[in-house]
Amino acid sequence: MAFENSALLSICGTVEDIVFYNEDNGYVVLDMDVNNQLVTAVGMLGDVHEGEELTLWGDYVNSPKYGRQFKAEVFERSLPKSKDAIRKYLGSGVIAGIGPAVAKRIVTAFGEDTLEIMENDSVKLAAIKGITTERALSIGKEFNKITGLRKAMTYFSKYGIQPIAVASVWKQYEGRTLEVIKQNPYIMCENGIELPFKEADRLAESLGIPKNSEERILAGIIWCLRMNAANGHTCISENTLSETVCYELEISEASFWDGISIAENRGDIVVDDKYDDRYVFLSEYYHAEQYIAEKLAEMIKRTDGGDVDYSEEIAAIEWTEGIQYEALQREAINGCMNNHVFILTGGPGTGKTTTLNAVIALCKQRGLKIKLAAPTGRAAKRMADLTGAPAQTIHRLLEVDFGSSGSGFKRCEENPLSCDVLVIDEMSMVDTMLMCSLLKAVKSRTRLVMVGDSNQLPSVGAGNILRDLIASGRVPAVELKEIFRQAAESLIVTNAHRIVRGEMPVLNDRKNDFFFMPTESEEDTLRLVIELCKTRLPNTYGYSPFEDIQVLCPSKIGTVGTQNLNQSLQLALNPPSKSKQELKFFNQLFRTGDKIMQTKNDYDVEWRRGAEKSHGIFNGDMGIVNEADRANDRIVIDFDGRIAIYDSDMLKRIEHAYAVTIHKSQGSEYPAVIIPLPNGMDKLTYRNLLYTAVTRAKNILIVIGTGRKIQSMVENDRRMQRFSCLRPMLEDHFV
Repeated sequence: MAFENSALLSICGTVEDIVFYNEDNGYVVLDMDVNNQLVTAVGMLGDVHEGEELTLWGDYVNSPKYGRQFKAEVFERSLPKSKDAIRKYLGSGVIAGIGPAVAKRIVTAFGEDTLEIMENDSVKLAAIKGITTERALSIGKEFNKITGLRKAMTYFSKYGIQPIAVASVWKQYEGRTLEVIKQNPYIMCENGIELPFKEADRLAESLGIPKNSEERILAGIIWCLRMNAANGHTCISENTLSETVCYELEISEASFWDGISIAENRGDIVVDDKYDDRYVFLSEYYHAEQYIAEKLAEMIKRTDGGDVDYSEEIAAIEWTEGIQYEALQREAINGCMNNHVFILTGGPGTGKTTTLNAVIALCKQRGLKIKLAAPTGRAAKRMADLTGAPAQTIHRLLEVDFGSSGSGFKRCEENPLSCDVLVIDEMSMVDTMLMCSLLKAVKSRTRLVMVGDSNQLPSVGAGNILRDLIASGRVPAVELKEIFRQAAESLIVTNAHRIVRGEMPVLNDRKNDFFFMPTESEEDTLRLVIELCKTRLPNTYGYSPFEDIQVLCPSKIGTVGTQNLNQSLQLALNPPSKSKQELKFFNQLFRTGDKIMQTKNDYDVEWRRGAEKSHGIFNGDMGIVNEADRANDRIVIDFDGRIAIYDSDMLKRIEHAYAVTIHKSQGSEYPAVIIPLPNGMDKLTYRNLLYTAVTRAKNILIVIGTGRKIQSMVENDRRMQRFSCLRPMLEDHFV
């Protein structure tokens, strides 16, 4: 079998013992004899049996609980060759109805040819006492299921299709895999398999499938819509899609329109008239936007008049807290308390948190049960710190349902959240699919308060929820605009507001908190970033490069992208020494003392804080490597006092965090921020990327680059445009 291009390790051996088997998902823990050594292997291996010979592709991991194991990503049932091995294999119960006695009779009759006969001429088994012709054919069919994956992988390896992709197809189609892929290679582009369209197209061409085949056109349409969604759009105009698909697939317009009609009839897509045009959606995005619009309209219409005056209660809070709210803040507080759906928005320094704290206080006075949540772990932590109330991620709030392959939530319409008021912060980060899931878990009588800054970067996932809801004019909202006196003294705040207005920030005031340091080359920028992190900021302000200073980059690539900067900063800030442990994981070297970031929500990670014990480390959480245990292939990380052990399989979910992308910084705030802005990278030259980076700084901001680059970013507001039909869908409910 051709696995030369695979990065996976392989082991071959005989199954000695099945330690654990989960019938629901096929997860197996087993002991294998590999060259006379016992190896524990784990993975979704299905119904394997003692005596079976397996070839596994994967890698070794160290489980904190179970020790060293081989985690299989792909497997092959290797057929035994000797008579004794075949007898043991068949006698293990691998085929229903064949036990040790029948296995012995079969092998006695056919010897080493037994498995070949079962695979290719199973009717001969009817010569064995107790096996009918019907049963013989059934045995052959079942045996071919077992050996089919091996055949499929061998067959498609010559076309360069990775084993993991074939294994994913096998999970759905089993013995029909070869037949199904040969007939329509584009099924490999479907959800759950997700082979890139170009690879499936190459395979289809090799198999002689014509360019104008129905399967190819349908797959091409879905592929273009998925690429469109990956760029943030929930839909695309029909004419634009036509131009894209016809160009990419080299087909006629007539073929495209035929494909659109078929895809619509199959329910894969939805075509709808909005904005005096026709838009095409993947069906899941259309139904999600439709649900969001319907649910919000229902909740908005439940509002009880919205005429209760909370002036006395607000005055009491002002007296107690020693503060004074401005007019828009008072309007916002009244709005939150009077409406079932309300949006509180505004830029830095405009008092969103102060306003929200008043709402929380009024809710508590009335005995209302309130829940607070945000899209990321860091955003939730910041929300809790600023409000003094518990906050959690939206995913944890909704309770991920691992029984549904991690794609669903336990909290839904049948099992809604039990709260009177739900506050969601950093709403600009919430995408369409998450918003749909959230609203399904919210009772219609619950009051929903959405807080955010619509000028921040939009969500990574498709949609532009916060901006669309505000633009609809149907959701009660208040935008706080007045910059409070203390905040107005900050050049970070005033420059952020200048950027939003499309004005150049003040770059020549070196007596405040916003500093511009001009450089022309990326090499000079790199040297300056390292110098600032290593000596200048620590020596001048006492800032720690690990706890206080954060470098934010537009991109991962390039001389001053996060990848190269992390390597350079690691060497400068945490150089190797005999007293520091190291563990290499692919192209990353983790060292004791390294600053790292979690890149995906992981609800299974166990952590301890003293006697406290719990689970869950979330996307954006930052920590310091306490130990890098090369002998056991694991590292120990301190996430702000939560100590977690990461084995090698978990290391792919973390990366160095001396420098992070601006997208990854959303929802966070740092005492000192450094932003290197290299020339070029025009795709990343847009206003709200710069605005988001600037507003991450709490005390000091340093921008390094050229005035030309900053000006080009300020002038470019195209990135805010995302295609979605949520706004007109919501408006339709109020006609």
